[in-house]
Amino acid sequence: MTRGKQKIDAQRRSAEKNQKAKGSQLEARAVGLKVICPICKVQLANEKQLIDHYGSKHPKEKPPSPSE
Repeated sequence: MTRGKQKIDAQRRSAEKNQKAKGSQLEARAVGLKVICPICKVQLANEKQLIDHYGSKHPKEKPPSPSE
């Protein structure tokens, strides 16, 4: 029966480990999104994404300079 107890313990540890991994990632997402489009207020990760965003969503507008 020793193996049975080890199996139960392993299942319990695995369940605890998997339970800790679940949850909201909103905080981590907020940290990663640092650039905000001044027109539509969408959050983007970096300047390159902002330039691509302007090309696709605001083609008539000029993208802001990287220093802003």
